[in-house]
Amino acid sequence: MDHEGDGFAELSAWVGGNDGILAYDKNGNSNTLTDNFIKGAQEAGHNVVRFDSAFKNVHPCIACNKCGMNGQCVFKDDFEFIRDNIIDADAVIFATPMYYFGISAQIKAVIDRFYAINGQIHTPKKSALIMTYADTSSKEAQPIISHYETLLNYLGWSDSGKIIASGVWTEGDVNNTEYPKQAYELGKSF
Repeated sequence: MDHEGDGFAELSAWVGGNDGILAYDKNGNSNTLTDNFIKGAQEAGHNVVRFDSAFKNVHPCIACNKCGMNGQCVFKDDFEFIRDNIIDADAVIFATPMYYFGISAQIKAVIDRFYAINGQIHTPKKSALIMTYADTSSKEAQPIISHYETLLNYLGWSDSGKIIASGVWTEGDVNNTEYPKQAYELGKSF
């Protein structure tokens, strides 16, 4: 996949074992933590496939059930990349800023479209959550954490860690915190 826009594919090797897919919503602070996670994961020898949901076209699920929970979706969009990579992935990492007390709409659209591959993704996988938000109350993060944990429980995936970065509102706020190091260490631990 050409992440740099320079005509060359970066980080798109996808073979099987020790690979993972990363779905994230790109903003300044989430992006910084995601970059640190990827650096750690790559240093540990993992291939990382990155999906920038904020810059992709993923139509929301309309519950038409044409896919039958295990077939082709009626929408032909960037979710095809997810379909092609998530089934054999060993790990799925969700990174999102908190938008109005919930996960970003872009990540939510991706998760909702899991419906079309539901029968193929109920296999053991590691997962992690990277979340940034402006507030400093841990209570405000609970709905997103609960959603993530409920999703993992349903899919049979295991949580391998969470980076919940509070108090980081404007781009760059996360830079002088412990969160980038935590994200790096989490990536390295996979």
